Amino acid sequence: MTVDDADAGDDRPGPPEPSGTPDEGTGRSGAASGTGPAASSGGDGAASGGTGAPSGTGRAAAAAPGTGEAAEPSAYPTPHHAVDHTVEPTDDPLAIRLEQLILGADRRYTPFQAARTAGVSMELASRFWRAMGFADIGQAKALTEADVLALRRLAGLVEAGLLSEPMAVQVARSTGQTTARLAEWQIDSFLEGLTEPPEPGMTRTEVTYPLVELLLPELEEFLIYVWRRQLAAATGRVVQAADDEEMVDRRLAVGFADLVGFTRLTRRLEEEELGELVEAFETTCADLVAAHGGRLIKTLGDEVLYAADDAGIAAEIALRLIETLSQDETMPALRVGIAFGTVTTRMGDVFGTTVNLASRLTSIAPKDAVLVDSAFAEELTRTGEVPVSEAEAAEDAARAEKEGRIPRAYRFALQPMWQRSVRGLGVVEPWLLSRRPT
Repeated sequence: MTVDDADAGDDRPGPPEPSGTPDEGTGRSGAASGTGPAASSGGDGAASGGTGAPSGTGRAAAAAPGTGEAAEPSAYPTPHHAVDHTVEPTDDPLAIRLEQLILGADRRYTPFQAARTAGVSMELASRFWRAMGFADIGQAKALTEADVLALRRLAGLVEAGLLSEPMAVQVARSTGQTTARLAEWQIDSFLEGLTEPPEPGMTRTEVTYPLVELLLPELEEFLIYVWRRQLAAATGRVVQAADDEEMVDRRLAVGFADLVGFTRLTRRLEEEELGELVEAFETTCADLVAAHGGRLIKTLGDEVLYAADDAGIAAEIALRLIETLSQDETMPALRVGIAFGTVTTRMGDVFGTTVNLASRLTSIAPKDAVLVDSAFAEELTRTGEVPVSEAEAAEDAARAEKEGRIPRAYRFALQPMWQRSVRGLGVVEPWLLSRRPT
């Protein structure tokens, strides 16, 4: 989200409200990027490494009338059959060789054959496939044993009662969305640079295959390690929740950090310069958020969204971001908005009024400044990060000086700002957050 100087104001739209539960039963993919399975038809890169549920699990495809075999459809079923959005897989020799290397298996099945072999209905297989973010491929023979194992695993979890069918679709969708972005980044920013021909006369094609062959096992192991670490950290946060309701709807501090004047900046910078600036911004924010105990929820180019269980942590991150980025002459000014309250977490994202309020506060924050809502200010006061009143703090400091003792230290200072009406949220009372002079 971009807020330019001339455009900042109450009408700045915040993050979209959640439209409800992700589409779990329609067969539409919430993550489809338009890419077919040309280089990643497995849909589950790790599927080939383990065993799945017995092949009889799941719901079998419907049998054709008068035959003992299931009728083979022309494509995955869609809500509206009038439009065919199928994407044929590539037949480029190098792409096929790379696909075989990455997936560890050859193309053997059409989608119908894969579903039948896995013992899964075409309807459910279609929902899983699209949820993972892959386009329909008609009935091209493009799927592998890894795809069959992935379908068996998901269907087996449903059959065993460990997951409901909608939850299994959510698992497929969240995994697909996350790994799709990771894969795109690795290809665009990583492999592209490494596959520059090292010698005249060599083509990138001649370099790519052996490079992927060397990197694949190392990157796979590292991915599993990081995932397990993240899973352990997330599980720890959940089990420490006060009650079951808090596991889903939790009280968190949510902060947005937004570059000022980013849209105008895009008109002046070359694409490469703009890419470097965004990467530097996201990297700096990610490092600072993680180092001080927050969680980076997502990046949006010129804006980052983070959350923290503790208001003091969120405040420290916000001020560190301002202090660090203001020292970089190439970086635009930054503004941060933070709100504290009940937040709904879903598929790694956060939703609710608290999130929208943090976004609105960002839109009205001065350059290189942090605005917080009244609930956040109250939480800082409750935890002793700021004094109940500046007058009392001054009196305590004066008494401490006379008595020869050290006065109570506070980390932050809050200055009340003018109340203002914010579209969709009514009247808000922002506070300007700063460090307390030492």
